[in-house]
Amino acid sequence: MFDEKNITIDEAVEARKQKIEGDDAWNLLAAGDQIIVGRGKKVVLYDPKTDDKDEILKVCLGRTGNLRAPTLKIGKLLVVGFNDDMYAQYVAK
Repeated sequence: MFDEKNITIDEAVEARKQKIEGDDAWNLLAAGDQIIVGRGKKVVLYDPKTDDKDEILKVCLGRTGNLRAPTLKIGKLLVVGFNDDMYAQYVAK
């Protein structure tokens, strides 16, 4: 999908090798203006400045407590998880 839309990736982090959890995960998420989370066919939008921190972490962290993969940072937008429609709407504009 990224190649088709001519999207370049500035930095890629292998989630199995470099864990992002706890305060590090929250610091990354809180730095954004908007967080879009895809879970199955459902897409939920969060504002880290006004929405509940615990609720955001609950949907953005996996069972092991690590930030879910894939997570994309596009400017001040964070996209967590994968959903075809979500990517088409928010990533591949």
